[in-house]
Amino acid sequence: MSDAHVIGIAVLLVVFIAPASLGLAGWCRLRRAPDGSRTSAWNWRLIVASALLYALAFDLTFFLQELFLVLPKALTPGLRPTLFHNNHTWQGQSPLTGLFQGTGALATLSSGILCAVLLWRGVGRSVTIRLFWFWMAYSGIFMALPQVVIGALVAQNDVGMAMAYFGMGTAGKTAAALVALAAIPLTAATLANLLPGHAPEGKHIADARERQHFVFRSATLPALLALPLIVLFRIPREWIEVLLVPVLVTMIGLLWMQAGAWRVGHRAAGDRAGAVAVVPPLIAVLALLLIFQLLLRPGIRFY
Repeated sequence: MSDAHVIGIAVLLVVFIAPASLGLAGWCRLRRAPDGSRTSAWNWRLIVASALLYALAFDLTFFLQELFLVLPKALTPGLRPTLFHNNHTWQGQSPLTGLFQGTGALATLSSGILCAVLLWRGVGRSVTIRLFWFWMAYSGIFMALPQVVIGALVAQNDVGMAMAYFGMGTAGKTAAALVALAAIPLTAATLANLLPGHAPEGKHIADARERQHFVFRSATLPALLALPLIVLFRIPREWIEVLLVPVLVTMIGLLWMQAGAWRVGHRAAGDRAGAVAVVPPLIAVLALLLIFQLLLRPGIRFY
């Protein structure tokens, strides 16, 4: 069996079979459990705010990725990079180009881990701030991990070029891809247990059915609602590029989070569930959209 087949089977298991099995296990458990709980009311203010914050976090993270693909090249003699709102290009040649194609994923992964730590430490007294840390952590980590898997299979991928620079063979690439795939459910479970929102009576969620509803209202539905808004930041580009990255980043973690929502721990509710703000995230998203389409879209030369 080739290494590509091993990675393909692992992708099938991690992205489809395992989360589906986990979700089915939760469904069977809920069917056997007595339905004596009352689902808390839908907080549409929270849903809208979470959707706006996910769009903001996703596009900030994508900008961070492209910026850190450009900056090392800008400091390298012989390379003349240009930053766009949805991509970057460069002119010239350097033996370091392959290495610097991996700095974008490294930057988003670092950002995601840092924001996850801030969320875990409870930095920010409002649900709005903690939701922002949550979505920044989600976007950073899940924007980076799939690139490792793709890079192991596609040499022209950014991370694939970095792997080639380091002289990684097929065994090393396969190992890196399997580690990245193993990190997906672990990251999803960790973030799901840190998900901020409004719990019944501001306490931990003891009922499995309510935990499923909590994750759906606070994360899954808002992320799906945010996808059309995210697309506006990426147009114009080939439609597969416009849609593929947002859908992949959004779904690969949400499938695990929602499938395992019935197991979410008490930290998910947070213990300082104040009023969530909608206007500041809306203003931030609109301002960033204007920056993307008016300033970044023509291209900013770093030479």
